[in-house]
Amino acid sequence: MPELPEVETVKRTLNTLVQGKRIQKVTVRLPRIIRRPDDIRMFETMLEGHTIERVERRGKFLRFLLDGLVLVSHLRMEGRYGLYAAGEPLDKHTHVIFYFEDGTELRYTDVRQFGTMDLFLPGEDLSLPPLNKLGLEPLDPKFTPEAFRDLLSGKNTKIKPLLLNQAYVVGIGNIYVDESLHRAGIHPETAAKSLTAEQLDRLHQAIVATLTEAVNAGGSSVKSYVNGQGVSGSYQHKLLIYGRKDQTCYSCGSVVEKSVVGGRGTHFCPSCQPLL
Repeated sequence: MPELPEVETVKRTLNTLVQGKRIQKVTVRLPRIIRRPDDIRMFETMLEGHTIERVERRGKFLRFLLDGLVLVSHLRMEGRYGLYAAGEPLDKHTHVIFYFEDGTELRYTDVRQFGTMDLFLPGEDLSLPPLNKLGLEPLDPKFTPEAFRDLLSGKNTKIKPLLLNQAYVVGIGNIYVDESLHRAGIHPETAAKSLTAEQLDRLHQAIVATLTEAVNAGGSSVKSYVNGQGVSGSYQHKLLIYGRKDQTCYSCGSVVEKSVVGGRGTHFCPSCQPLL
């Protein structure tokens, strides 16, 4: 957490909150959040005077596009952005503050302190870590059934860990992999190369449908996720399989099981998703 739908929701919210705002100064209160440049003072001064033109998303990363710079941010487990008026009390977990010329402040808070920020010149960010080896965007027009089949062709890896591998398809985390595999009727331990063209097409359709619905619902607030305005997502109320261990499957009435696949807790229906 957060996964693609949650990061997409944060991106859209940030565009309504900070697009067009000019940065007066930046204060970093937890240096290890900043990975590039390694000089924290340089990070702060480089951003001064720049305007946020828009915010985009690449996988689970946010890309703040400024006039002359690109800030890449990963929220990890608990990272949050919020817009505040000057003088409002600081949360003790506030680690980076962007002060705008209009008197508002964009604050990054992170209880777990796992989030990261990297600052690049335009054009550098997509060719250098952490974005340079990311795979297909599942909500991009280029993510076609044909591209998806080609991507998985000949792969002996189990389908769930393969889908979690950001070098193949980006943004689909544990929740949405379980949901997509359930919709497609595919067991999470099935070897990718054993899937038929029909199964792959069903899975492709399930991934796109699940993520689209989740984005429209503002993401899933299974734990602590909220968007940039403090609003929780609602897709957790529509989950078909994730988090439903020992409950009855909505489709067939069988008991939902949970196992560990690729080191991740995995929910599936043994009847709807048989391991062939």
